[in-house]
Amino acid sequence: MSTLLEKQIKVNRIVTTSIEHARAIEDPGRAKIVEMLYRQALSADQITSALKKAGYKKALTTVRHHLEILKNSGLIEIAKIEESRGAIKKYYGTSTKLLDFQTPEDFDSKYSKIIDKTSTKIEKIIKGLTPKTIKSNGKKSKEYSQYLVVEIVNRAMTNVLENSEKK
Repeated sequence: MSTLLEKQIKVNRIVTTSIEHARAIEDPGRAKIVEMLYRQALSADQITSALKKAGYKKALTTVRHHLEILKNSGLIEIAKIEESRGAIKKYYGTSTKLLDFQTPEDFDSKYSKIIDKTSTKIEKIIKGLTPKTIKSNGKKSKEYSQYLVVEIVNRAMTNVLENSEKK
């Protein structure tokens, strides 16, 4: 047998999520709900209407089921409860910003210089964090250390992006 293709694959992206979160947003309608709840709290009725406008025709009972899955995964939470004429209305919100995007085909060639230059600077900062996170309960824990560094960078990035959107 002869080899027709072989190439080195370089890791250039890390996706961090738990299996529970991934399962919760595997349905496109649930992912859309997380996106909708990012900046505003909505009730199940409001979510159903907004989903229909976005092209997702879901019954109110289905939306409530999706909300329960998202709530159980920790991606959304109840932000407000109102009582009106004996009925309870729940409003849901999220602290998770779901970045859903497709990069253009020319992305790497167009932005490679700025990515290389900037990532080199950020690498120096991250390398400074890594030795502080190696030990967990007296043992070396590479996986925990990697997750902790990614979470630190994720939260810092979130703060920067959120503050730049407010300006």
